[in-house]
Amino acid sequence: MTACSQQLTLESRLVNFGVGRDERTGGISFPIYPSATYRHPGVGESTGYDYTRSGNPTRQLLEEAFAQLEGGARGLAFASGMAALTTLFLHFSAGDHLVVSQDLYGGTYRVLAQVFGKFGLTASYVDTTDVAAVAAAIRPETKALLIETPGNPLLGVADLAALGALCREHGLLYLVDNTFLTPLLQRPFAYGADVTIYSATKYFGGHNDLCAGALVARTPELGERLYFLQNSTGGILPPQDCWLLLRSLKTLGLRLERHCANAGEVARWLKAHPKVTAVYYPGLEDHPGHELSQRQTSGFGGMLSFRVDTAETARKVLKKLQLISFAESLGGVESLMTLPAVQTHADIPVQERLRLGICERLLRLSVGIESSCDIIADLEQALA
Repeated sequence: MTACSQQLTLESRLVNFGVGRDERTGGISFPIYPSATYRHPGVGESTGYDYTRSGNPTRQLLEEAFAQLEGGARGLAFASGMAALTTLFLHFSAGDHLVVSQDLYGGTYRVLAQVFGKFGLTASYVDTTDVAAVAAAIRPETKALLIETPGNPLLGVADLAALGALCREHGLLYLVDNTFLTPLLQRPFAYGADVTIYSATKYFGGHNDLCAGALVARTPELGERLYFLQNSTGGILPPQDCWLLLRSLKTLGLRLERHCANAGEVARWLKAHPKVTAVYYPGLEDHPGHELSQRQTSGFGGMLSFRVDTAETARKVLKKLQLISFAESLGGVESLMTLPAVQTHADIPVQERLRLGICERLLRLSVGIESSCDIIADLEQALA
C-alpha cells in the first residue's frame, strides 16, 4: 500500500470546497445567494455584503476556490473570459506597451487592437517560444508580458521560467493565460507569474453550459487593484453561474485525466493518417515543446490541432462529423472541432494568419471525454 501525504491534493480540495461552509444547515452543497442587495444592521454597519456587484457569498466562495487552486492571494470571477481580460487591460494606461503571444485567441487580439488601441494601449505580437524574440520586443514603455501557453491554435510551448526571469529583469508584469491546462497541469506562479487568466467557460466549467472568466493575482496588492477594477466596471459572474461553476470544479481532476489520455491517443492516430500533414500536440515526442512541457507541466492537456492536405478536405471533415460537434469553444466533456481561420481567429488580419500558419487546412480539436475509440472512429469516417 502506498503511503499518502497528510496534506490534501488539489483534486481532493476541489471536491470538498464549500463543504461545511453553510454552518446553519450543514449543507454539502453551498447555497446560491441571488439577492442583489443586503440589509444593513445600522448606519455605518455592514454584514460584509452591501450590493452583489461588490460582493456575493456564492461568488466569494468561488473566488476563494480560484485563489486556493492557483496558490494566489486573490481570485476574481467574471461573466466571461473576455470580461476578465478587459478588466486586466484596464490596469494599464495610455502610452503603455504590452508584449503578447502571437499564438493566441483571436478575441484577445481583437479587444487589444480594436478597443484598447483607441485609448493608446499598444501591443507587439511575438513568438513567445523564442525568449530572445520576446527580449527584443521590450521597449522603455513596455509594462507587461502576456502569454498563452500552450498557444492557440498551434500549441506552441513557452518557457515559463525563462520568461519569468526576463520579466523580473525588466520590471514587467507577467501575465499567463492558463486556460488550456488549468492549475492542475501547469502552475504559472511557480515560475514568477503575477496574474493568471482563464476562460472559465472551458475546462473549469467543462460542460459547455456556462460562460465565465477568472483572474488570480499572486499578491494581495495586485488582487486589490484588480478587485477595484472589477467592482468599478461590473463584469461580475452572477451567483447562479458561480454555483454551477463550483459544482463543475469538483470533477475537474477526473475530467482532465480523461481529456489528456484521449488527446494523446487521438494525436498519435492522426499522425499516421495519410490525409493529415501535421499534428500539433505537445504530448507527441517530435513536438518542439515536448521536453519543455515535460519539465513544466504535469500533463499535455486535451487540445490539439492538425493540418489536412487541402482546404476542401477540412470542410468535408467538418460536414461529415457525427460524434464530434462542429462548434467553437473548448474544454467541455463533448469533443468539439473548429476551423480557426474562419471562426476563433477570424479577427486576425489574413496576412498575419497565413504567416502564423492559421490557414483553412488547419483544424482545432478539443478532445472530450467520450471513448477514445469512438472519437477516432468518427475522425476516420470523416476523413475517408
